[in-house]
Amino acid sequence: MFNGKTALAVIAVALCSVNACFAQAVEDSWDEFLHYTVIGRFDLAKGYAQELLAGNPDPEKLLELSKENPQGYQILVRAKETAPDAELVDLCGRVLAIIEQGRFIRRSAPAIIAEEVRRLTSTERGWFIAVERLRDAGEYAIPFMLDALADSSREDEMPNIVRAFPRIGRGAIRPLAASLQTDNVTVKAEIITALGKIAYPQAQPYLKYVVEKDESAKLRTFAQDSLRQIDPDALQIPAAQLFYDLGEKYYYHAQSLTPTEDVNFANVWFWDPDSGKLAREQVDNGYFNELMAMRCCEWALKADAGFGPAIGLWLAAFFKAESAGVAKMPDYFGDRHADALVYATTAGVEYLHQALARAVKDKNAYVALGVIEALGTTAGEKSLLYKLGPSQPLLQSLTFGDRMVRYSAAIAIGSAGPTEGFAESKLVTANLAEALGQGPEAESAGGNGWNAEIADSYALRAAETMFKLASTRNRVVDLSGAQDALVAGVSDARSQIQILSGQTLAHLDSPGAQRAIAGMALDTGNAAEVRILAFDSLATSAKLNANMLPETVVDAVYELISSDDTDPDLRSAAAAAYGALNLPSRKAKDLILDQAKS
Repeated sequence: MFNGKTALAVIAVALCSVNACFAQAVEDSWDEFLHYTVIGRFDLAKGYAQELLAGNPDPEKLLELSKENPQGYQILVRAKETAPDAELVDLCGRVLAIIEQGRFIRRSAPAIIAEEVRRLTSTERGWFIAVERLRDAGEYAIPFMLDALADSSREDEMPNIVRAFPRIGRGAIRPLAASLQTDNVTVKAEIITALGKIAYPQAQPYLKYVVEKDESAKLRTFAQDSLRQIDPDALQIPAAQLFYDLGEKYYYHAQSLTPTEDVNFANVWFWDPDSGKLAREQVDNGYFNELMAMRCCEWALKADAGFGPAIGLWLAAFFKAESAGVAKMPDYFGDRHADALVYATTAGVEYLHQALARAVKDKNAYVALGVIEALGTTAGEKSLLYKLGPSQPLLQSLTFGDRMVRYSAAIAIGSAGPTEGFAESKLVTANLAEALGQGPEAESAGGNGWNAEIADSYALRAAETMFKLASTRNRVVDLSGAQDALVAGVSDARSQIQILSGQTLAHLDSPGAQRAIAGMALDTGNAAEVRILAFDSLATSAKLNANMLPETVVDAVYELISSDDTDPDLRSAAAAAYGALNLPSRKAKDLILDQAKS
């Protein structure tokens, strides 16, 4: 009979055996997978890759195997990039993802990092081993190192931790920069010194901010010394400008600022003043750079509230972040945080044009579109045609490669009712006419999310804009260039487009325009409401431009009026139009006599 202890021992041995078998199976599948990939037997390689993945391998175990066989790891990377077999490429990617997961687990595990921070204060060899492992941990090591520095009971560890800071390298900069908000002067001094020794330019604005704003003369001096180690010229540049420059580098995804790529997220670091500790927010890699650009702009404005360019860059970065397609903004925004358009509509025109000029230069349709929509909502003529240096960003948008940007620019300018001429006015007309002609069939035309719903929206907005220009008799935007599009519009399947096109044509001094309106009014295939409003437009056209209809069309209107079968409302509208045409008295006489009883 087994007693309880014996039974537990047997179970433990059994579990160890099972684990050992699983580990051996993973190792065997890994070796065979690499072997058959190298010799080009992709059918067998895929089988072993599937077997490896089916075993749900421990990421850290797979990481160890890749480190033991670095040549095999490189074979796997090359196979993912160049293998002719699509299934093998996918399998290689999945195996690599597990390895990267193991790398992340290893380097971010709190217990391991805490142990390595303590190992710094052991032996010289222990210090070097710990530094190597903390360098692998990168940014994740910094909170533990700072906590140790702030702990008075661990004062003896400070020299070894301080000595290790510069060895962590570039990954340490973002959390160290955030931790400059600490109230602990001793710790802050070590952070400043460490940033100087790491010597990456991205630390410059934070150090210059200390030089300009910190109350401690000692810390200001330390920050100056650290800046000199990185770039002495930075001492002559305001912190706001340095933050703005760094923000631009993030905005354009500078390689030197790229976060580690072993996970699909990045960390934005904050200082929590209540706990006196670093805090991090995981954000999607899709918009990490844009979020950091926004934070740099915020710091630029903290350094100098009058530094306007930071507002323009902040707006552009926010729109660009939204364009990443990530389902939600980061948690630190909060549930009530407004979207980019809300901030844009409350921003000054100068800043919107800064963002628009950047978008036009970069050919970024999403940013350009967002800024133009904000301008169209809030700005008047002078604001829309604002000059930024030698250029006018909104006018440049009229020739943008993306149709939505062009149309939105034309609608914004047209809606403002410009009173002073400008060379690009014909482009406004051309874009409005093109937008009017867009219909559901344009869904497959592509371009920045273009679809039938958007096509309908732009067609209607363009029609409304042209009617406003026509009805106010705007002399700057000549709509005669849009006559063909408007004539086509009166036959559109969408009644709103028909009606607005007819109402706009009524203001054009053109026989073709008037005939198109009459054709719309007489077309029995149109709804009664559409025909009635078309006769109203014909009356307007006649009042403004006199009769330009051929006799046959006039006779058709007369027949409609004189028929007892005509709907009374339609008959009334047709009669009003007929009267507005101011025809020879013979027609009026005929109408009276035709109804006489005697």
